[in-house]
Amino acid sequence: MSKTPAPVDPAIFKAYDIRGTYPDQVNGEVAYQIGLALAAYLSPNSIAIGRDMRLSSGELFENISRGILDYGVDVIDLGLISTDGLYYAVGKFDFEGGVMITASHNPKQYNGFKICRKNAAPLSGQDGLNDILKAIQNNEHKKSPSRGNIVRKDIAEDYAAHCLSFIEPSKVKPFKVVIDAGNGMAGATLPPVLEKLPIDTVPLYFELDGSFPNHPASPLEIENLRDVQKAIADNQADFGAAFDGDADRMFLVDKRGHQVGGDMVTALVAKSLLTKHPGETILYNLICSRAVPELVEKMGGKAVRTRVGHALIKPLMKKYNAIFGGEHSGHFYFRENWFADSGLIAFLVCVELLSVENRPLHEMIQEIDPYVRSGEINSRVKSIPDRIERVAEAFGDGQQDRMDGLTVRYDDFWFNLRPSNTEPLLRLNAEAVNKNVLDSKVKQLLDIIRS
Repeated sequence: MSKTPAPVDPAIFKAYDIRGTYPDQVNGEVAYQIGLALAAYLSPNSIAIGRDMRLSSGELFENISRGILDYGVDVIDLGLISTDGLYYAVGKFDFEGGVMITASHNPKQYNGFKICRKNAAPLSGQDGLNDILKAIQNNEHKKSPSRGNIVRKDIAEDYAAHCLSFIEPSKVKPFKVVIDAGNGMAGATLPPVLEKLPIDTVPLYFELDGSFPNHPASPLEIENLRDVQKAIADNQADFGAAFDGDADRMFLVDKRGHQVGGDMVTALVAKSLLTKHPGETILYNLICSRAVPELVEKMGGKAVRTRVGHALIKPLMKKYNAIFGGEHSGHFYFRENWFADSGLIAFLVCVELLSVENRPLHEMIQEIDPYVRSGEINSRVKSIPDRIERVAEAFGDGQQDRMDGLTVRYDDFWFNLRPSNTEPLLRLNAEAVNKNVLDSKVKQLLDIIRS
């Protein structure tokens, strides 16, 4: 008589991935059930699995692999890699599925799974993840009489060569660059690339350590960039870069210590690619600055506005055959990368652009960005729908749309208010032509949201 598996907390199944705290929500037993159900859902010959350096990732790898193998499906063990490395492997080697064991930028007590199918197409809540959850809850999946095999594959050199193919390394100038890997996977994926370039790297926290002894590997938060800022000043570096835990997101820091937002990196990459490939389509999510579509259109490209989130953007990249897409959160998608995101490729394209233009990063940003932004302001409220409707009524004279939450646009100001996909929060992002307008409007908005 087979044992009934322990229940899986449905809260770990998010809009874009599976993620929760270890070991209460995500553990070996949960990983095993996910592996068995995933193999049944995809029905592939093999699934590639990569993992980050989190302390629990090894155990989760052993157990999700056991579930996949028990269903009679082979496992391709990619070892310790970045999330964008996993996407590359699935696309390049034509694997029918891929799993990255990671909790991205979350604190050390978290872990989870980012899952994709053939051609690195992501599974999301609406496309696959909910089906896997239902199969687990209904105990539908059974072991196969024949067990799969596990094969080790090292993609480090292949992935480095792939990333470098997006630029002309001979054009790169010998910049001094501070790079903060945050004790995350960038510490493993960057060295094979950097050794091919004339960059003088000042490395911070390249040692893989899932306990994150120095700071959280989440460069979106400015407090996690303090070490980069100090190292830039101490070393008189030209600029800096910081990667998140699974190294798929990247942020730049200029020589004065100012964080360059993901939307401005989007603009820089778009500028470089449109110079080489005129008239192409660029996607940008609706949180990005107006400066992004303005630059794209000025350069003769086509700018397409999208919702937030990789599982939504990647299908749109294919639909529009877009050469590139960017998000304010530091995700950057490339057509020649199976429409998947890569922080490393974005970093290299920016380095090449800075080399070709031979101007400081802050000067290039000043040229394309006349606006001021609030950054993401989170509010915990009792009723998210009620607060959104109150705001919509108060700003009824603006141009409104509901593509993703509520966006309201005026000539001198715009904002987006949307629920978090992962937490019970309302996220406010605003932009204006000057600080006075921004401060006044943000205060008015927060008074309504938090009243």
